[in-house]
Amino acid sequence: MASSKRNNQLYIDAEALSTMALVQEGLISPVETLMTEKEAIEVRETKMYKGVSFPFPFLLTPGGKKNEACLKSLKKGDVVELFNEGKIVGELTVEETFHIDPIDRVKCIYGTADESHPGVKSTMQRLGSIAVTGGYKVNYPLITASKKAIQEKIREVNAKNVSALMLAANPLNRAHERMIRQALDQSDLVVLFLLKPFTKDGLRYDIRHDAILTFIENFLPNNKVVIVPLENSYIFAGYNELILDALVAKNYGCNRLVVGKNHAGLGLYYDNNNTLNSIFDVTKDIEIEVSTLEQYVYCNKCRTLVSTTTCPHGQHHHIHYHSPSILKLIETGMMPPSVLVRREVSASILSALFPDRFDNLQEIYDSLMPNDGLMEEHSEEDFYINLMGLYQTTSLT
Repeated sequence: MASSKRNNQLYIDAEALSTMALVQEGLISPVETLMTEKEAIEVRETKMYKGVSFPFPFLLTPGGKKNEACLKSLKKGDVVELFNEGKIVGELTVEETFHIDPIDRVKCIYGTADESHPGVKSTMQRLGSIAVTGGYKVNYPLITASKKAIQEKIREVNAKNVSALMLAANPLNRAHERMIRQALDQSDLVVLFLLKPFTKDGLRYDIRHDAILTFIENFLPNNKVVIVPLENSYIFAGYNELILDALVAKNYGCNRLVVGKNHAGLGLYYDNNNTLNSIFDVTKDIEIEVSTLEQYVYCNKCRTLVSTTTCPHGQHHHIHYHSPSILKLIETGMMPPSVLVRREVSASILSALFPDRFDNLQEIYDSLMPNDGLMEEHSEEDFYINLMGLYQTTSLT
């Protein structure tokens, strides 16, 4: 007889909770729940699930001594409460438990178990050696709200061609803007999935979101672009990233995924049959079009943003949009040149990163900036925007 006990508890971290919520909402379909041991073995061997490419088994294997003790005691039919940060976030009805090899699991996700690889060490620390499967329900409003928002926007604009772009925008630069515009040229609606990692590296999500919103609201057609947070958990790693991106985009309602040609996930790889594959081979099963965009640079000969495949000038004439280097400028409080980052975007980011930076902003503004003689209050964003205007004065340079 199935047990109805509710005193069993499993502690899951935010990454596991987010990923379980994605599956619960049908956003990684055809995966709809945790996989059984039989399914896990099949997916591990074939990289397929229900006739669709899927890179590794979808499992819940929480680490820790308390979780291990709980998992060892579970029987079929037991109901387990799921805890995150001290709160009950869901429950799971046990179908079965089985042992897994954490090292093999990590290799399946990242393609390596080398702890020097980004993500491997942290994932090993959170993995246990026992998996549990069964029907579950979790409470995670962020993903539910995002799905509803996109569906409503598609209906609102009656969009037939919906393109997806996955962006870190850390920070948003001119090359990102060109990619967004190109995607928009061929779409009724563009869904920008703004990556939200579970680390504190780079700019905060809210700062990156507001910077993109500044660009959209001021420089793009109204009602054509929507921003959606995409929590970038450990499953979106390595060569698996684009496969999962394609699944998520399709299940959110997009019929096209747009990626840059310099995306690492586009590279070729060999499957278990020693056959050479690329992302285009596996996404045929997912039934979404994947289109690529050129890598963009600024050429000081062409004096504009150009594709590296169409510009006739050498690399020594090219300014590259290298996000880590641009971010270093911003983190020191410097405004990147407008050729790299639009001044309105820089102003949005700097005013958020360095609030109340100036003790007498109004006095500095009135002393340095042109005005019509009227006393007006100005924000820090106004100051940065107009300061860039002074930088761009050319008659004395």
